[in-house]
Order: sequence, then C-alpha cells, then structure tokens
Amino acid sequence: MKRRGLFRRKLLDRVVRALSVLALTVAVAAMVWILYTVIRRGVAVISWDFLTECSKPYGAMNSGIANALLGTLAITFGAALLGIPPAILGGIWLAEFGKGTKLGDTIRFSANVMMGMPSVVVGLFVYAVLVVPCGGFSGFAGSVALAILMFPVVMRTTEDMLLMVPDALRESALALGASRARASLQIICRSARSGLITGILLAVARVSGETAPLLFTALWSDSWPKNYFEGPTANLPVLITEYSTNSPFDEQHAAGWGAALVVTAMVLWLNIATRIIFKEKHHER
Repeated sequence: MKRRGLFRRKLLDRVVRALSVLALTVAVAAMVWILYTVIRRGVAVISWDFLTECSKPYGAMNSGIANALLGTLAITFGAALLGIPPAILGGIWLAEFGKGTKLGDTIRFSANVMMGMPSVVVGLFVYAVLVVPCGGFSGFAGSVALAILMFPVVMRTTEDMLLMVPDALRESALALGASRARASLQIICRSARSGLITGILLAVARVSGETAPLLFTALWSDSWPKNYFEGPTANLPVLITEYSTNSPFDEQHAAGWGAALVVTAMVLWLNIATRIIFKEKHHER
C-alpha cells in the first residue's frame, strides 16, 4: 500500500510538471508567434516619415501615424492624471484604515468586479454619460474611459503593496509621535514606492492598447490632436482598426501593421520596465 501511494504521488507530480511545462511552452510560443508576425509585417513600413507624418484619408499615399501617436500619449496621460491619484489614495485608505470594515470589504469587492468588467462596457457608459450630453466625441472622454479601467488596478495594487510593509515600521512611526496619516504617506508609501510604480506601469500598459472604449469616446481624426477637449482625437488603437479592417488599400493595411508594431513596442517596454523595477525591489529585500 505504501509503495502504491508513493507511486501515485510521483506519477501525479510528473503529470503536473509535464502539464506546467506544456502550458508554459504554449504561452511562450503564442507570444513569440505574435511578436514575429507583427515585426515581420510592420518593420517594413517603419521610417522617419512614417513616425512624423500625419495620417491621411483612405487612398492617400505616404500616410503616417504621428498624430495618432501624439493623441495616444495625450489620452493615456490624461487618463493617468484622472485615475492614478484617487486610486492611490483609495489603496492607502483600504490598507491603512479600511482593514476589517464593511465599507472596505465593499470597496474591495467592487474594485475586483471592475477589474473584470469588459472595456467595451466602460466605453459605452462614458458615451452615455459624457459624450452624448456634451454633444460630441473628444480625447478627454477617451481619457475618462481609460481612467475608469486604470482605477481598480492601481487601487488594488497599492493596497497589496502597502500590506506587504511590516507592521513594525508602522508601529515605530507611531511611537515616534507621527500621526497615522503622516506615517502612511511619508513612511509606508516610501517603503512601498517600487511596488506602487509597478502597479502604475501595469495599469498604463493595461489601457494603452485598448480600442473598444476609444471607439465610443475619442473616435478618430486625421488631424493633429489640437481639440483634445472638444473634438475627435486621433489614437493608435483606432487607427489600427480603421487601416487594418475598414480600408480597402494595401498601403494602409501595411501602415496598420506598422502602427501595431509601435503599440506592441510601447506595451512591451512598459512590461519590461515593470519587471526590472519588481526585480530590483526583490533584491533590495
């Protein structure tokens, strides 16, 4: 009986290891395949003119992505300004003041639900409450939609990072006469700053390639993003959608792949930066 039990445990261990290796292989292979396809089809169009020229209407030659790139940066930066500060404050409250309270549990549950909410639903919500009442699409509406997507990610990450700080550090700050608010902001947050930056970068990477919310809010424009608050704003995700699926011209299909390569490079860079920061934090411990 003992030998049978030992054999079963060893067999189960080997099966689990084999399945884990298989899952890892499939995930890595899928990522490599996607990167290879995007690079192979997009690198041919990448040039200085492609990155600095404005996009053009269907059928026009030598279309660029400069306006869409600037619009994406403006929309993402606006989303960060709108979503990150309240999310960090909410995470601090949950970690330092909301532990064990019904209100804190309700907020955590709501944040978890928001993290799993489809982005198209968020875009439709902002369209109903902001775009329609204001009478038109705008880059600001796109920033609001992305900020809603960023908010729960940053808040939950902030709470998790602050809870990892030892209680002895809190007790030491309070013993020296610091208030709970001052101890939280100046001592605890400083100790967890690498984790907070990690959460922010992950949230930015999460929303930087979102298309569905921008279709309902920022829409699209071939002009430079000068009317961020008042009119449709060019952005890379919608440009990729328009050029790759709606345009009948091969040149714009190729431009769509080039824009996809730019977005992929941006998101990949953010994820690599996140991993480096997390690794440095791990070594510091």
